[in-house]
Amino acid sequence: MAFARAMGKPIEYPFVKGIEGFPEVIEVKKLEHEKHNFGGIWHSDTAYLKEPPMGSMLIAREIPPYGGDTEFASQYLAYEALSEGMKRLLDGMVAVNASSKADVTRTREDRVKEYAEHYEAEHPVVRTHPETGRKALYVNCGHTVRFRGMTEAESAPLLEFLFRHQVKPEFTCRFQWRVGSLAFWDNRCTQHNPINDYHGHRRVMHRITLAGDKPR
Repeated sequence: MAFARAMGKPIEYPFVKGIEGFPEVIEVKKLEHEKHNFGGIWHSDTAYLKEPPMGSMLIAREIPPYGGDTEFASQYLAYEALSEGMKRLLDGMVAVNASSKADVTRTREDRVKEYAEHYEAEHPVVRTHPETGRKALYVNCGHTVRFRGMTEAESAPLLEFLFRHQVKPEFTCRFQWRVGSLAFWDNRCTQHNPINDYHGHRRVMHRITLAGDKPR
């Protein structure tokens, strides 16, 4: 928590209660009998919020004997690899992101509760990082529903292309956890995917989310 406060402003996660005494620290765990993991899909955290988080921190408390790695994908590289024609097409486009699409990640049997409210936010398809000035793709298959001014059916072909493109192996790295490992990623230019390949084993992590700003 002290490290998180030095890096930004810790905030509570929308749908998961924090651990006792630390409301900004949530437990991310998969138990031995469970088949699904938390957030088990490529995504950028809570893009359905008006001000999505700047970053997230995850520290490993218990890890399985094998598997459970996390993949990360640079959305700078994903944008920069697009053709000039595609960049021109995407410039100025706005994506609609909804918490209802995040239902696919509602996986922990003992922590999921019905959403008290529905979150929806519109953000630029290509956002400019407020610190580096670099452009990054900012859609993700976990939350992005459609483009503003278009139906879901009309949006689907281009979104499907972008979802496949932005996680190509050449844009990614893979993080192998050990107990005590800490990952800290910039949510404004990175997607991540926790790999669900350790059925029958326990994996317990603690996570802190840091406040962000409105994408531009």
